[in-house]
Amino acid sequence: MVKVPVSSVCLLVGCVSLWALPAAAVAGLLKGSPTIATFSIVAYDPATGDLGVAVTSKFPAVGSGVPWAKAGVGAVATQAAANLTFGEEGLKLMAQGLNAQAALQKVVQADAGREDRQVGMVDAKGNAATFTGKNCFSWAGGKIGEHYAVQGNILVGRETVEAMAKSFETSKGELADRLLAALDAGQTAGGDRRGRESAALLVVRKGAGYGGKGDRWVDLRVDDNPEPLREMRRLLEIHHLYFGRTDRSRVHAIDAALATELQQMLARRGFYKGPINGRYDAATRKALEDYLGWENLEERIQKDDTLDDVVLRYIHEHEK
Repeated sequence: MVKVPVSSVCLLVGCVSLWALPAAAVAGLLKGSPTIATFSIVAYDPATGDLGVAVTSKFPAVGSGVPWAKAGVGAVATQAAANLTFGEEGLKLMAQGLNAQAALQKVVQADAGREDRQVGMVDAKGNAATFTGKNCFSWAGGKIGEHYAVQGNILVGRETVEAMAKSFETSKGELADRLLAALDAGQTAGGDRRGRESAALLVVRKGAGYGGKGDRWVDLRVDDNPEPLREMRRLLEIHHLYFGRTDRSRVHAIDAALATELQQMLARRGFYKGPINGRYDAATRKALEDYLGWENLEERIQKDDTLDDVVLRYIHEHEK
């Protein structure tokens, strides 16, 4: 058996020792890039307190290793020859009070393989930091701005991170949409010079998890797809439908006409057994809530005599 003098090759879930592998096996592992060739953004939204990470790569299941975030603490993207402990340790340090730059410097300085790493961090005050090791495959680099950091490696060129930065600085709306728009801009500007495969989007907010429990507001992954960002956009639209917060300026009072419409629909679907009388009574309310749960729209149930506009449009599209 011929052994190759290479200590490790870093894959998405860590590093595997090559000292004991046959030369042919090592050649197979080293074919192409041994790193998580990636571009990502970490960011903070001061309006909501949201913290998030968005990442895409010509690497399978990039979401299993790169993005880390904790509500009220910070967000981390660890990539290139990724040291996955940067995620957990970076969040731990920021939770202890270090800002993003100090936390990043601490984890990087403690890592003997730092020159093979790339990492971006943002804390819960919007301070951002990014680091690119000297040995990352070109083009590699990053940029920080107000409340964000962007970074990438094995890119077509600097224009990818510049486009991401410009997109984030000029976009409006929810953080998840702005993060994905930044990835789209980076891809349009060139992106990963090897192609496309996976993407991930993680946004945390205190108490924003399902049913008001937990902090994971958006947690979406595309593990293997020729158009990962297009698929991520589709998944985010589904997330907005089922889990988006009701815009109280766009609710409908359930008057006699709407109550009649709802009773007729609910009766057709088998949720309502009472009279069609245009009264939004307890039986009609119960039937509507059962229907919304059946359709996975329970997060949009209103406890007063109103109906979410998204729900009404959903009913008109699906129940006519």
